[in-house]
Amino acid sequence: MNRSTAVGLAGLACAVLTLSAVTPAAASTDAGRPKLGDVQQALAALAKSPEVVAAIGELYVDGKRVGEGSAGTRLIGGKGGKIPDGSRFRVGSQTKQMTGTVVLQLVEEGKLALDDKLSDLLPETAEKDLVERADEITLQQLIQHTSGIPNWFTPELVSIFDFTTYYPPIELVKKARTVSRDQEPGEKFAYSNTNYMLLGLIIEKTTKNTVAAEFKRRIFAPLDMDRSYLPTKFPDSIKGPHGHGYFPGKDGKPRDIDRFNMSYGYAAGGVISTAHDISAFQRAFAQGKLLPAELQEVLMGGPPRGPEPQPGESRPPRLCDGDPAMSPLTGSAPGFNAVTYSSRDGRTQLAISTTLAVSNNDPALRPLYDKAAEAILCPEK
Repeated sequence: MNRSTAVGLAGLACAVLTLSAVTPAAASTDAGRPKLGDVQQALAALAKSPEVVAAIGELYVDGKRVGEGSAGTRLIGGKGGKIPDGSRFRVGSQTKQMTGTVVLQLVEEGKLALDDKLSDLLPETAEKDLVERADEITLQQLIQHTSGIPNWFTPELVSIFDFTTYYPPIELVKKARTVSRDQEPGEKFAYSNTNYMLLGLIIEKTTKNTVAAEFKRRIFAPLDMDRSYLPTKFPDSIKGPHGHGYFPGKDGKPRDIDRFNMSYGYAAGGVISTAHDISAFQRAFAQGKLLPAELQEVLMGGPPRGPEPQPGESRPPRLCDGDPAMSPLTGSAPGFNAVTYSSRDGRTQLAISTTLAVSNNDPALRPLYDKAAEAILCPEK
């Protein structure tokens, strides 16, 4: 597998917080909020970049959509027509925030405890030697990526172009066991999708339900996220019209990766949603409707996370002269980047999805998102 493929695998394995753009044409918002730029215009400019196949997005203020846009085409090369407004897209590692929320709700209910040991929660991890030092690793360390469990999502262990092999979550956990760990449990932050595969299995063992069912019961249904789901039947994919993402093959040419292997997602990155629905989730989370403050801090806070911002972290972005009022959460994997950008008070959300013609870790992408976001969030800068 070539280097470009390795970079793509890092997309889900290290889905960093990214500044992103999407917003509407709005003269001004209420309560003294600043003027906002035109979402369609910003997305059109974004989609003209050769790295981007298409971009869709919406802006919400106090739960009301105040702008939307769709630019580019469903398929590469100007083919396939426009992506319809409201289309579904993969949210990638934004799923982890949902998984963490469900786990911490179980903590609040007394069904789990933050200091529970992995070997007690999933005895097979110790009995079958699936996870090294499972008797020392705690639930909180899994949530905060400080367990030291290696990541299974690497080019040495899986191929992003394998669309036909189904891997049960425990099989991917087993793959991580073949990689040497390089830290003590709780020592430092080290992003690993294996942590959230294990958290998904813990949810299922504790509730006797699938992760998909718990997402629906605890998050999707209460928040009217009617178009969101976690795929459960291989090779389940995005339902309805949507944009196709691409990733460079061995020859360097963009290869359609719309059939991205759903077993790589699960509780670590599998949710498929819409701009409306993911905005509803971030609004409810920011306003404390899903977790009490002390448990929300477990998910969003925790120990220092190193030089790269990580999923769930609320480090202030460099936007609008450093205004920290908005905080982005990004999910990324080969073929796409998806960002929800939410104000700290939960009143305002921007949601954007881009399908790509390049690696999702291409360094040219971040400046494009920054430019679009500033055009919308601070047009008078």
